[in-house]
Amino acid sequence: MSILHNTRPPKTRYSPTSSAHAGTAQPDHALAASGAATAARSLAGPWDASPVLLPAPRNESGMPLMEALRLRHSTREYSARELPVQTLSDLLWGAFGVNRPSADRTVPYWRHVMVIDLYVALAQGTWRYEAEGHQLIAHKPGDLRARTGTQDFVGKAGLDLIYVAHGERMSELPVEQRRLYASVDAAFIGQNVYLCCAALGLGTVFRGALDTADLAHALELPKDQFVTFAQTVGYQP
Repeated sequence: MSILHNTRPPKTRYSPTSSAHAGTAQPDHALAASGAATAARSLAGPWDASPVLLPAPRNESGMPLMEALRLRHSTREYSARELPVQTLSDLLWGAFGVNRPSADRTVPYWRHVMVIDLYVALAQGTWRYEAEGHQLIAHKPGDLRARTGTQDFVGKAGLDLIYVAHGERMSELPVEQRRLYASVDAAFIGQNVYLCCAALGLGTVFRGALDTADLAHALELPKDQFVTFAQTVGYQP
């Protein structure tokens, strides 16, 4: 078994553009023709609010699972080198992508209710990862990476991931229990990120040392959504 390996055809993605197509496999050209997203492009230029259709993940790439587990570790020193769009695509699919026609993910989640959104904070702005379309939805321009934590290396790496929970999707739970269940789901994704980073030659660290209220305010989240954790990803010096 290899990390990032998938036996399904690598050119298939899932489009949420309408209820009729929800969870239905569509090839890349069908998504492009829908006009729902631009073609894959560099994220290093000026802010562009149009959705970004990520390139297909390289499902044939990676390394044996046991080797990735052996290499998995936390990193707290990073260079400023930005991640190529293809590497970002591979990472996001491995972390939280759709891996079967039911539109389920590469991670389990609480009671089969999707409560986590994965936000992608880069130098140019912040995007939300939409797994069913394998695309980035523009959220907010401006560099929020330094606000995703309190440690001295935060904001220096190319990427910070932010795990945001939907409290309104856990309405049957007492408010004080919602953070617990959301944290478990975030941690599932975080471990996938660790294994993908090992396979891709990247460093990462899953972080709880952050001002969640300040970050929620910076992201302009609705009152029922809250930040659980963040995770730095980047190249080591």
